[in-house]
Amino acid sequence: MWTGRWRNVWDGSLEMSERIAAASSTSLERDARLITARDHRIAPGEIAIGVIIGRTSEFFDFFVYAIASVLVFPSLVFPYVDALTGTLYSFAIFPLAFLARPVGSLIFMAIDRKHGRGVKLTIALFLLGGSTMSIAFLPGYTQIGTGGVLLLALFRAGQGVAWGGVWDGLPSLLALNAPEQRRGWYAMIPQLGAPLGLLVACGLFMFFLGTLSTADFLDWGWRYPFYVAFAINAVALFARLRLVATPEFAHLYESRELQPAPVLETLRSAGGTIVLGAFAPLASFAMFHLVTVFPLSWAVLYNHEAPERFLAIEMIGAIIGLLAIIASGPLADRFGRKMLLGGSAVLIGAYSGFAPQLLGQGSGGETVYMFLGFLLLGLAFGQSSGAVNAAFSVRHRYTGAAITSDLAWLIGAGFAPLAALVLSSRFGLLSVGAYLLSGAVCTILALAFNTDRPNKPV
Repeated sequence: MWTGRWRNVWDGSLEMSERIAAASSTSLERDARLITARDHRIAPGEIAIGVIIGRTSEFFDFFVYAIASVLVFPSLVFPYVDALTGTLYSFAIFPLAFLARPVGSLIFMAIDRKHGRGVKLTIALFLLGGSTMSIAFLPGYTQIGTGGVLLLALFRAGQGVAWGGVWDGLPSLLALNAPEQRRGWYAMIPQLGAPLGLLVACGLFMFFLGTLSTADFLDWGWRYPFYVAFAINAVALFARLRLVATPEFAHLYESRELQPAPVLETLRSAGGTIVLGAFAPLASFAMFHLVTVFPLSWAVLYNHEAPERFLAIEMIGAIIGLLAIIASGPLADRFGRKMLLGGSAVLIGAYSGFAPQLLGQGSGGETVYMFLGFLLLGLAFGQSSGAVNAAFSVRHRYTGAAITSDLAWLIGAGFAPLAALVLSSRFGLLSVGAYLLSGAVCTILALAFNTDRPNKPV
């Protein structure tokens, strides 16, 4: 059945023209197009919901893996070393997704140009869900030895390739064409997917940790959140395909605002903008893992806390982050996105001088570190995505934004858990603050360099 379905997808894709109205031939998109035609037009609120669903599915896959990289993989895949070394080995596999993501962008941009956005998204989301769900079947070291490490690395790289492919340009429906006085509000909407994905991932792991013995959790309980990923991605796929079928998306595609351009041409034309865009959100992207993945590892390894308790703190922190992201919208519209990004980077720099040490001060210190960190993260992260997109020419906007996002996540977030744990285990928590401070400085410098550019994006 699945073979026949994919053959139909492939055969139909060969007949597509360059126009978005004929750009996708999957049965899911045909269904989405019928619904769109019946409803005539999708309201802005529905577009926002579709974008949030899509981003939530991506971040859910992201956080399910991140939590398991602390609670599961060190004992499942690396049981032959101590807990700290096993976690470091697990964090060494973590960046593979960020390294593979630019490769995925290149592959799926080629698919997009040849077969259309719908086919690209269908393949990418099935790859993302399939790679994540495959981890649920991962055998441990006791079953296949180091083969488990290789499989985990393969599935993690598969997630990264898929993340490069799920870049769809849909936030452009909200931000690029929003009223100038409301661009900050629309820019924060896709970012809501991060705390929502974290809430769902933490909730699932908390449930299984709280209801199962440690042995049962490590044997089979941890696998269920990875099964859920495939179903969530299927829902996200239909939500995205429905938006791809809208007249608004067709207009942006035909005007080249959402068409992929050749990568080398984009690099030659907008290389400086890409570099600035990769460094502008560095403060928030470094903070991203220093309040989600790293503190969980510290709490388990050094504070010897029950992981479900710390996951509960993360869930409350995620709610704070969610509210802060929402607040970033009107703040950016009032004071400007550049002012908010720069101001939040200064606050993150100040936070880096004292907050990491709080992780070693008991439950009260942990709580302050997490809640204050999520507040600052939400304000910065809410406006970090696409901060320079308006500076790209129309022809290079889609590809330039994708490359910028890939590099920003790779530089700012990909190695953060590994770097933070290495530094803290060797030099103490103060060194984590220095690492975070470097990200804040990079953001401030990128924003300062951007001042003299002719098409200031923020």
